Amino acid sequence: MAESSTELFLGRQPILDKRENLVAFELLFRSNQSDDAQIHDDLLATATVINHAFSELGVEAVLGHYTGFINLSAGLLLSDVIELLPRDRVVLELLETVEINETLITRLRELRALGFRLALDDYTGDEAKYARVLEYVDVVKVDVRELSAEQLPQVTERLRRWPVRLLAEKVDTKEQVERCIQLGYELFQGYYFARPSVLTGRRLSHAESSIMRLMGLVLSDADTQEIEQALKYNPDLSINLLRLVNSVTTGTGRRITSLREAITLLGRSQLQRWLQLLMFAVASNPDAKFPSPLLVLAATRGKLMELLSEAVSDHRGSEAGDNAFLTGIMSLMSALLGIPMTEIVRSLPIPDDVGQALVSRTGRLGSLLRLTELLEQTDIPAIEAHLQHLPGLEPSKINEAYVGAMEWANGIGEASS
Repeated sequence: MAESSTELFLGRQPILDKRENLVAFELLFRSNQSDDAQIHDDLLATATVINHAFSELGVEAVLGHYTGFINLSAGLLLSDVIELLPRDRVVLELLETVEINETLITRLRELRALGFRLALDDYTGDEAKYARVLEYVDVVKVDVRELSAEQLPQVTERLRRWPVRLLAEKVDTKEQVERCIQLGYELFQGYYFARPSVLTGRRLSHAESSIMRLMGLVLSDADTQEIEQALKYNPDLSINLLRLVNSVTTGTGRRITSLREAITLLGRSQLQRWLQLLMFAVASNPDAKFPSPLLVLAATRGKLMELLSEAVSDHRGSEAGDNAFLTGIMSLMSALLGIPMTEIVRSLPIPDDVGQALVSRTGRLGSLLRLTELLEQTDIPAIEAHLQHLPGLEPSKINEAYVGAMEWANGIGEASS
């Protein structure tokens, strides 16, 4: 890693409502430099990345149709570059470390007048310090990890003096979510929804079992006729497959009605990916208005791992990329199905290196999967230490891959909803 310049890492964390619908993302811009002498350079670099993400790539590439929470320092809040952001698409987050003074309060007033929504990040209950800020913010993000079971309801009750929406952040468990819902919280941030919760005696539904069987056939390179017969026993899957093929093969100039032809036209690699993503859509609430956050996260992981694999490999589009995608998607299947990962790996004919990555995070795919998990957490020290095992992966390549993965996953999520 170069030490002569500030390097930025981009992160994206989901924000859910109390029904676990995905409603927003927090975009994180983290620097590997924290020394005071680097503050100016860090501000410039972060502003440049934000401008690139929104102005050059387009807001849709990063956020899809969701709202974006942007975590900003006081320096960035005071800079003119913020006014270039789409005010109807973003919520500006004020870090808890900022100095509360007249300059800041004036700026908050200006931003509100311009139509921007504001949020206060990492709040733990210091009303005396933040009273003036709370007059201008729309959302307060309460750090539940830093508050005891006794403190949380007290802090929450005192916040009712202001007309703000409450967001519980750093939520680790479903139990914490339920407790916060009782206290009046509307929004939640954390990967509690992606943590495996193994249910004793969990049985797959008919649809889940059918997809798992089809995945096994595709992964074992079964004959097309065998895959076709398995699909015929599942009319819903057959209809979905034909709909998919007819939407992506418009160049044929005719409608595809044969399952055998659909399988051939789509190809085994794309059929495998479709089944993997379909599992997340089927196992989620089919009546939900929004896509499952697990689907969007799994799609992002899969595509990011594929792109990272290509970045460190000379064989683009090869089997290595397919296996990287498979690893990323399957890494969340235990959380989806409530089944231990070891059992899932045993039930499918997946390559050995994929299985080792999923179970023990070992091998090249294991290293890429671990990097993907660290990027989701935006854990900069851990990312930098881990990159020593992945030579050739620079922050610029990682950010490019992340943006590409987010854009691709946004399209998958919107198509499923």
